[in-house]
Order: sequence, then structure tokens, then C-alpha cells
Amino acid sequence: MNIYFTDYFNVEKDTLDKYGAFDISLINDLPVFIDPFLLFTSEKKEYKELHDKIIDYITFLRDKSQGGEIRTGLIKSWFYFPEVKQNWLGYSKNGNNGKGLGSQFADSLNRNLYKIFKNFGEENITQGSHLEKLCLISSNVGRDMISDFTTNLIKGFICEYTEVFAEKYLDKLQIKEVSVKHANFNYQTQTWISKNYKLPYIDNDYVLLTPKDILTKDDTWISKSSLESKFMTIASSIPNFSSRHFSNSANSSLPKAQANSLSLSS
Repeated sequence: MNIYFTDYFNVEKDTLDKYGAFDISLINDLPVFIDPFLLFTSEKKEYKELHDKIIDYITFLRDKSQGGEIRTGLIKSWFYFPEVKQNWLGYSKNGNNGKGLGSQFADSLNRNLYKIFKNFGEENITQGSHLEKLCLISSNVGRDMISDFTTNLIKGFICEYTEVFAEKYLDKLQIKEVSVKHANFNYQTQTWISKNYKLPYIDNDYVLLTPKDILTKDDTWISKSSLESKFMTIASSIPNFSSRHFSNSANSSLPKAQANSLSLSS
């Protein structure tokens, strides 16, 4: 029975593992999440650049919120963060259709962003600039929503990462050039732009792969022995804000420009 990406696309598991991608299920979402804290703590330059990219966009939103009333159309353009269902990560009852971040989150974010992130990007390492502060926006914001938020902001990278794998290892018949919305943000026009990518394609939709080293898992969900080995290389989420702060303090020698740690809440 075909369950995982490697099953559907007839790829050796070792090939995907060596590339560093997580072998997603294409039947139902798995309780795995992109953790922006791992972008911050990574030694990889490209991950640190993604971390800075997230900071830049949150700072942009903060400044817009501070500037006064924003038209409804612009709130929808800037503050809405739909679930990127094509990566098959997170929680869902069936398939890969999660809730994403809707209008309630967008409105709360617009109203409260400046209050919560007033000094965002300016703090030192011991103070921190944590994405987990978004939990103060709404009681419903948890690791799944923060993962959705982060995925939206690094979507272009995820598409490029998947495209490289697809063109190297998949048959041409398994790939389709698609236009991906919300791929990158243009600060000159202040609009999200679409971009074409050649991606794995199945059941009338494209598929996105995610590097394992930016993922955390929900250990409380993963209990079946048949799944345990698949999750062994995925990090466990640091359980609370105190642990996050301890991790930041341990990295207190980092430059101020790298001090804006983004992390998941449990």
C-alpha cells in the first residue's frame, strides 16, 4: 500500500534520507512542525537568512499596525496566512486540510502586534524576540499555527528545496510546473508574488518536501512502533518558555543581529 512520498514516487528511502528531507505521508498529515527556533540555532547560513527573513516581515507588519487603520484588502493581503497543505505537516482530521490562520488571527495580529512586538528586532540576546509571543495574540495559537505562519514566510525556500530534489531524482512524468502563490514578498510593491516551480505532482496537486533539521515532532501522538523509526531523526520540541530562554542564554555570545530568536510554544 502506498503511504509515504517514497512509495508514491518510487524513490529509495536512503536517497530521500541523504538529501535530508522528511518522508511525508500522502494520506494524512503527520504531527510534525517547522520550528523557527531551529532556523535561529542552526549553523547553516541559508537557515539564518530565513530566520532574518521572518524577522523582516514581522517588523514590516508591526510598522504597518503602528501606522494606523489598514484597509480590509490590505489586511487580507498582509496578515492572512493560509495553511500550506502541500507539505503534509501538522494536525488534520482527514487528509491534509488543516485550519490555517484565518480572519480572526489576522484581525488579532493587526490589533496587537505593535503592543507585543514593540521592540522587535532591537532586543539583546537575553531579552529575546520570540515568535512564541504570537501565543499572546489569541488563545488558539499553538505550534501548528506557528508552523503554518513560518511555512508561509519561507515558502519560496521550501519550493526551491523540493524542486532541486524533483529534478534530480524524479521522472519527468512525476513533475509538473506549477504557479505557487505567496512564494515571496516584494517590499517595493508591498505585495506577495507568485512564482513557477517544477514540483512533484500527484492527485491534481503539487507536493512539498521539508528538511528534517528544521522540524519538531509531537511525541505524545507518536506511539505506534511502526512509526517510531521514521520520527527518530526529528527533534522534540523544547517544552516550555523557560527552556527556550535557557537555550538563548547558552547562545549569549551570538551577535545582536542574530539575537532575534523565534521559537515554538508547546
